[in-house]
Amino acid sequence: MDMEEKPKYGEPKKFDPTFKGPIQNRGCTDIICCIFFIVAIVGYVAVGILAWTHGDPRKVIYPTDSMGQYCGQGNLEKQPLLFYYNMMKCASPMVLLEFQCPTPQVCVEKCPNRTMTLVKAIVSPTDWKDYKVYCREDPGTKSVPQILREKLCPAYLISSKPFLQRCFPSLGKKGEVITVGDQETFNDGDKIRDAKDLVAGMKNATIVMEGRQVAMKIFEDYTKSWYWILICLLIAVVLSLIFIVLLRYLAGIMVWVMIIMVIAVVAYGIVHCSIKYVNMKESPGSNITLQQLGFQPDFSVYLHIRQTWLAFIIILAIVEVIILLLLIFLRNRIRIAVELIKEASRAIGFVMSSLFYPIFTFFLLTIVIAYWGVTAVFLSTSSEPVYKVFNETDCPHSRQTCIPENFTLSEMKRDCPRSECLFAFYGGETPYHKYLIVLQFYNVFLFFWCANFVTALGQMTLAGAFASYYWALNKPSDMPAFPLCASLGRSLRYHTGSLAFGSLILAIVQIIRVLLEYIDHKLKGAENKFAKFLLCCLKCCFWCLEKFIKFMNRNAYIMVAIYGKNFCRSARDAFFLLMRNVIRVVVLDKVTDFILFLGKLLIVGLVGIFAFFFFSGQTDAFKGAAPSLHYYWVPILTVLVGSYLIAHGFFSVYAMCVDTLFLCFLEDLERNDGSPERPYLMSDNLLNVLKKKNQAN
Repeated sequence: MDMEEKPKYGEPKKFDPTFKGPIQNRGCTDIICCIFFIVAIVGYVAVGILAWTHGDPRKVIYPTDSMGQYCGQGNLEKQPLLFYYNMMKCASPMVLLEFQCPTPQVCVEKCPNRTMTLVKAIVSPTDWKDYKVYCREDPGTKSVPQILREKLCPAYLISSKPFLQRCFPSLGKKGEVITVGDQETFNDGDKIRDAKDLVAGMKNATIVMEGRQVAMKIFEDYTKSWYWILICLLIAVVLSLIFIVLLRYLAGIMVWVMIIMVIAVVAYGIVHCSIKYVNMKESPGSNITLQQLGFQPDFSVYLHIRQTWLAFIIILAIVEVIILLLLIFLRNRIRIAVELIKEASRAIGFVMSSLFYPIFTFFLLTIVIAYWGVTAVFLSTSSEPVYKVFNETDCPHSRQTCIPENFTLSEMKRDCPRSECLFAFYGGETPYHKYLIVLQFYNVFLFFWCANFVTALGQMTLAGAFASYYWALNKPSDMPAFPLCASLGRSLRYHTGSLAFGSLILAIVQIIRVLLEYIDHKLKGAENKFAKFLLCCLKCCFWCLEKFIKFMNRNAYIMVAIYGKNFCRSARDAFFLLMRNVIRVVVLDKVTDFILFLGKLLIVGLVGIFAFFFFSGQTDAFKGAAPSLHYYWVPILTVLVGSYLIAHGFFSVYAMCVDTLFLCFLEDLERNDGSPERPYLMSDNLLNVLKKKNQAN
């Protein structure tokens, strides 16, 4: 006798008279992963403490002189500006590689306001008093050649202005001629030079710093417009709430209008292509075939051939037929999707606190992002100052590491008398500095893990709350008093390990994607096309894998929230349940995604249009109220991003509600049959769509 074949995707759920929704008596799941997660968090805190102990963010905020001292800080508090001895040395390509000009630099109180040379200034007591404040140390009675040889003072001063906390020559124009301090030339102590010689040095010296000035202007714009930005974001909140309420009543209309519009657009495409095909009948050369034409780099050539438009007609006609057939055969499943969307609105009405749960998630994510960002800054600034040999001519020791205190008597100085030991960058040779890259990697990995954990916690909490709504026989009397708080408590108390397990799997895939992006960035100049193709395939595969894992994690968390089983068991049960209803899954997923996408687009568009007309001052009604800004696009972009995040936050609750109710709906169909002993718990509208009903007692 043949054994009965086991179903491919597991046995359907059996009726359980004791099941009343999310199980209350449950145990802890995935304890080992929970322990690993706690140990990883402790290690993350240790990395943060280590970084905060060694790091110094001033290294990226304040300019640094040749001795590695911060201008405007400590003993140099009254000297906030950096002065370059010879700006033309900044034209060296090494500036862009090492972010340091091969010329002495000192912190000064103010920039020079006139042009003069050392030779002339030293013989005039008045000029010398102003000149020597730009020296590294007081030269005393030393001669000019000795001062220049030891580089104690600059050979010349140029009229300058402060920019990005640095002194740059005051360049101007007389017609087409570049001037400095209203002069077309200047004396550098050796010879007369053109003012245009300073341009290259200034360009390289500012290329790595000019962003700070933009950042300051952006910050100033935020200080002027922050309250208006908050008002716009408040409008986005109100619009999101209105849209969710309207979905309860207009979901069906929106879905069918959307479908009709898609059919109409494709039909218009067929008509347009047919008109083109007919009108080109008499055009010379239009009857040539695509095979005869061959490949042409200019694709517009194909639009002058009738066969191209015939191909468009055939393709669009096939698409139209497929859409109509899908509509005919899947119309009932589309109606189920619409009813589930309406049911989600009703569920949110019973659990109104769920709409504000994204604020809690956002708060936790802000902590995670802030901790990662601060730790990354402190790690990147926890190195020590490194000094290198800079020389005006060729020198065998150029760019070698040196020690400033011993450099004057060193062999490097004897071999290259005109060389200088100057601060180059921050680094270090200690074990801590050698493993900084490992600590940065750990910081990034734990950031992904913690961020995914926070997101997963939100998904499981919402799933538990909405599942308690669905499985309540008498709503809301059979629901917990505080379903959201009860679900959050269960998730943290029993399922921290399951949340950490799912988050870890996703974090591993995400960190691999980051490494692939890094490798891709390094290979941009490479000529190996096979390596590029392989890398592109890997990036595509891991992108798809990340999407699949997110989908599976989401459904696994729903099952964990309902049944309290471990992550792997829940993921398997969710996968089998979905595969037993794969067509319903595809239809519901796409219909819901499109409706919520339209909602996000509508909210961001409405708020963005209002923000544009308000901040740009292009409407007379807002000219008096709108603040004066450097860049009006700064608050507009902030409002657009903020509105999207707000809409995404509200709609993520809605999407989670739909997904939870959908899984509960599928289990309801498998567990119950509508009899008095096993009644369906779905709404009457869903029962009508399915042509089912509960039998009276």
